Amino acid sequence: MTRRDIFLLHLYSLPLLLVHATVAAATSDEQFLAARDAFRLGDRARLERVAPELKGHELEVYVDYWRLLADLKDADPARIAGFLERNDKAYVAEKLRADWLKLLGKKQGWGEFDAEYPKVEQPDQELACYALQSRRARGDAGMLDDALPLWLALVDTPEACTPVLEALIVEKRVLADEVWLRVRRLFEANKTGAARAAMRYLPASQTPDARVAEAVADKPLPWLVKLSAESFSNRMVRELAALAVARIARNDPRMAAEQMGKIEGGLQVGESAWAWSQIGWQAAQRHLPEALNWYRQGGDAPLSDEAAQWKVRAALRAHDWEMVRRTIEKMPPALAVQPAWVYWLGRAYRAGGRVEEALALFRTISGQPNFYGNLADDELGRPITAPPKATAPSKAEIADAAANPAVRRSLALLRLNLRVEGVREWNWALRDMNDRELLAASEVAHNADVYDRAIAAADRTKSEHDYSRRYLAPFGDQVRPAAKKQSLDDAWVYGLMRQESRFITNARSTVGASGLMQLMPATAKWVARKIGLKDYRQTQVNDTETNLLLGTTYMRLVLESLDNHPVLASAAYNAGPGRARRWRADRPLEGAIYAETIPFNETRDYVKKVMSNAVYYSALFDGKPQTIKSRLGTISAQSSGEAKGEELP
Repeated sequence: MTRRDIFLLHLYSLPLLLVHATVAAATSDEQFLAARDAFRLGDRARLERVAPELKGHELEVYVDYWRLLADLKDADPARIAGFLERNDKAYVAEKLRADWLKLLGKKQGWGEFDAEYPKVEQPDQELACYALQSRRARGDAGMLDDALPLWLALVDTPEACTPVLEALIVEKRVLADEVWLRVRRLFEANKTGAARAAMRYLPASQTPDARVAEAVADKPLPWLVKLSAESFSNRMVRELAALAVARIARNDPRMAAEQMGKIEGGLQVGESAWAWSQIGWQAAQRHLPEALNWYRQGGDAPLSDEAAQWKVRAALRAHDWEMVRRTIEKMPPALAVQPAWVYWLGRAYRAGGRVEEALALFRTISGQPNFYGNLADDELGRPITAPPKATAPSKAEIADAAANPAVRRSLALLRLNLRVEGVREWNWALRDMNDRELLAASEVAHNADVYDRAIAAADRTKSEHDYSRRYLAPFGDQVRPAAKKQSLDDAWVYGLMRQESRFITNARSTVGASGLMQLMPATAKWVARKIGLKDYRQTQVNDTETNLLLGTTYMRLVLESLDNHPVLASAAYNAGPGRARRWRADRPLEGAIYAETIPFNETRDYVKKVMSNAVYYSALFDGKPQTIKSRLGTISAQSSGEAKGEELP
């Protein structure tokens, strides 16, 4: 056989080999999914049958993890140690180590626990509490000092943390005053069951009957109105009355204020101040004009983080810059250094004539690629531009990133549409990467058309940046024509899509929104009918062309119905046009103040990110410096006579 014959034989055989490899990969992927299903269903026999078929698969380590986890309670410690050693620094090793440590913690096997716990890279709260339990078992006196902050900080309390909190009671590091503070904190967090459980730590004279505590939580108004004036001599009654007012305020702040007017004389200063702060907080979230006055009636009562932030927001809507300043200056340091409150404190200083102090604050957050970093840039007169583009990753850097086992596992999981596991594996892969490695990982994900992970990697760089990856703009030949057809700013459209789906075409939210533009089924159907899209079926919503057509059409309709204002329209896209209208004030508001005072946490964060995204997309598309304030503009006042027209979904 000549060389030419051999070459031709290989050439003709290559397609068959590729087909065979593709079929083999598909088969092994199916086997992996079968193994996963067997583990989730507790079918150990099936898991053991499938496992040998996955030798050499990129995700084989997950199968080994599932096999170990299935009988972790009875597993030989040497077998566990062997797995951890073989897979050192892998995400599944971290998962197994955490699972094992929690099992040891439940058994109070502190010797083995203490040997393994320092190797955990990212311990959760449950593990941290087991570590505190271990320290207490060893007689470590410093354990109580480290546990004390948890008394008020823990709202969702893992079972492992209960003995830690009880140790504070036993050692008298926490007394009745602190117990009532925890009860209040839990009521604020709407954790009334946990609050009632915490009441058992009170002295007998202050512990309410279970039925009384339940009535305060579930039927506060009927309970409150039955109180006699004489009963307020008892601290338990006063504390419960303040809690009842807080519960009433969650549904009707004005009713709560009315009841406070009747009972305030029977409360002590701290009890009254806290109750008024709760009324102010609930009123602020509803944008009631009385909110600030009710906060004032609370005097200098210490505020929870949420109550303090809403006090600032109420003051912003009232343009009360002095109240903004005083409230932020009293915030705990960890809260006050957040970019939002640094920026608004700077604005308050500037409003009060303290210009140099304001500028100094703006400089501390200027340049940060976020909403308040953008606003600080505007205050300093610094146009917003994309930073110089880093040198592109070399072939060697890209090859190293592609060979990273965690990167490979992540892409394999995402290929199988196991998004939760894939994202966790990706984040684990990125945790210790430097800028060059992050840029290379972003390139690997981009080349695989996994756009959300490309963005996630590029987002983490600290000194060397590539904003064309951080603000990816895929599907340009489809997005731009769709935006142009609806007369929409393509930077805003991309800014919204980046926040909605990170350009995952088959993205589906927990509430059922689908596709690049995350359309709810009812909204997609309404728009399709509105534009006369014949034979529309819900299965079409993930088709890129259809999703863009329906999504950009809805954006235009929402924009036109809300003064052609992108801030209002962004809020409406996330929370509905009716809410976006109601959140306006009775006077014109800066777009930034409107965004900051949106009552829904998710929508507030969403609008800020969409608008900041749009600034960077515009800078990249146009190559011109941008300002965010020009996009935020001013939100017009509510008008009782405005024409509503057809109500949009």
